[in-house]
Amino acid sequence: MLKLSVRRRQGAFQLDVDLAAGAGVTALYGRSGSGKTSVINMVAGLARPDSGRIEVDGKVLFDSAAGIDLAPERRRLGYVFQEHRLFPHLSVRGNLVFGRNRLPAAERGVDFDQVVEVLGIGSLLDRRPANLSGGEKQRVAIGRALLASPRILLMDEPLAALDSARKAELLPFIATLSRRFAIPILYVSHAMDEVLRLADTLALMDAGRVAVAGPLERLMADPALRPLTGRYEAGAVVSAIVASHDAAYGVSRLSFAGGTLLVSRNDFPVGAKVRVRIHARDIAIAIDPPERVSIRNVLPAVVSSVTPADSFLVDVVLSCGGAPLWVQITALAQAQLGLVPGMRVHALIKALTIARGDVAGHEDP
Repeated sequence: MLKLSVRRRQGAFQLDVDLAAGAGVTALYGRSGSGKTSVINMVAGLARPDSGRIEVDGKVLFDSAAGIDLAPERRRLGYVFQEHRLFPHLSVRGNLVFGRNRLPAAERGVDFDQVVEVLGIGSLLDRRPANLSGGEKQRVAIGRALLASPRILLMDEPLAALDSARKAELLPFIATLSRRFAIPILYVSHAMDEVLRLADTLALMDAGRVAVAGPLERLMADPALRPLTGRYEAGAVVSAIVASHDAAYGVSRLSFAGGTLLVSRNDFPVGAKVRVRIHARDIAIAIDPPERVSIRNVLPAVVSSVTPADSFLVDVVLSCGGAPLWVQITALAQAQLGLVPGMRVHALIKALTIARGDVAGHEDP
């Protein structure tokens, strides 16, 4: 558990951050310059708050009132940077055990062989960093941080320097870490696809403050937070379970609170827990259920709210079996439909609009 209440002035920029992060992955998300990296550096001890308190797993790392400011090496935190920062003169094995060997044996709570197996780096142990790909280097950097048996793992945009192929290769490894090793993660990112895959809790940062924090599904479905989540990310995230696959037609069926979603075929096993991102622009609304239509997902729903947006658009939030769906329609459509809260409607979602990248595996923390 991370408890953070700090203030720090950096030139004309003022940080004033209060945050509590529990089990699983807490993602700090926001525009460049919103203060995300500054927060993580204060937790790590690489930057000193002007005032406040930082506590991790019951251990006070910083308390201005009590005069406590532990050095970075005494905080027992794992830090994975954008750049791997491996020691070039050491083998992969040497890099992995570097921090671990400096811990008393009684404090070594993470097993070497388990880390190697989870990260898939057994074949790399005798290589030097110069002979590794970018994705392999980052996996080793993560392993080194884990083997320091940290109270919390700090990750500052660890995929930012990788191309899309290496990023896709590394995301599944990161997604397993918190659960396999029971170590909370504070993850800094400005990439929504990473946040969708990894975050249990989303903390939206704006101008040096945590504007709001909570479950990712709830925050992503709130049109009022569009300035923070991003205009082009508008839409909801729903939790679902893979119900079946139909190889003959290249589709998968996902069961969620509002019924069944038909999506493009994915590779998740039946029974797997997933998250589905449904963009607001990809949902249509019908008062009556349409007949003989090519759209495969026609879901009964109830209008929760109707709010004017910019550019002659209207934000409509639907409750689909309790799962919120955020829909954007034109002001003209709203004028003709006359949607009001409490009205029963149908959400229409084309299966092809939910692409592979919009479905991500996600287990509960």
